[in-house]
Amino acid sequence: MTNKLRYFIGNWKMFGDIGSFRIINKINQFSRKSRNKFNKKIILCVPNTLILFIRKKLKSKSISLGVQNCHHHKGYGPFTGSVSSSMLKKSGAEFIILGHSENRSEGETNHLIKKKIQAALSEELNIIFCIGETLKEKNSGKTSFILKKQIRSSIQKDFNINKIIFAYEPIWSIGTNQIPKVDELSKIIRSIKNEIKIIFKRVKSPRVLYGGSVNDKNIRSFSSISDIDGFLIGGASQSSKKFIDIVKNYYK
Repeated sequence: MTNKLRYFIGNWKMFGDIGSFRIINKINQFSRKSRNKFNKKIILCVPNTLILFIRKKLKSKSISLGVQNCHHHKGYGPFTGSVSSSMLKKSGAEFIILGHSENRSEGETNHLIKKKIQAALSEELNIIFCIGETLKEKNSGKTSFILKKQIRSSIQKDFNINKIIFAYEPIWSIGTNQIPKVDELSKIIRSIKNEIKIIFKRVKSPRVLYGGSVNDKNIRSFSSISDIDGFLIGGASQSSKKFIDIVKNYYK
């Protein structure tokens, strides 16, 4: 394991209220105290309802805040119940998760995700772009084809690659406690990076994370894969102890 920067990104999904600030605060304190110990960046993507409150409440910010989705329209508009990237940026968001399989399952297409990425980039938000295959696609040997299609249908070469982090989240792994084998995952991560380099000729080190049933017990198994730039963590990020233990155990 090298000493290069690793990302630990929490996806709170539909969880959290004002009282949940204590979780954020504990993770923030840990991040500040361990700043010189671990070469890491912690990002927590919380519900839209919490962004402004947490941003105002955090006096010493050692973590970054993000959100989990946005509307594809860039500004204000007649879209009942929707929130634009502009509104999220003004509320204090720095990062945004787009293309998550849970949103894809609700009807998001690659074309729509591309429009959302364009909208978010126009607001200088940092993108956490999720890609991943189903179990059926995996068993049919289509993993590489699906990932390349998702990337090429949603990303174009004039996008600012420095603002995009890719997150490989195999759908069959999310919430199932099943994770890819080390050699298999290492090969997939390298393949994703190679595909990104083909699109963005000048990029030397595209950032690719892994997400899917990441917890404090299995995190060590990923430490041998030097190509992984970090992790997108779901349910475990809703607990300060579990999230902090994931970071600690990774560096053991």
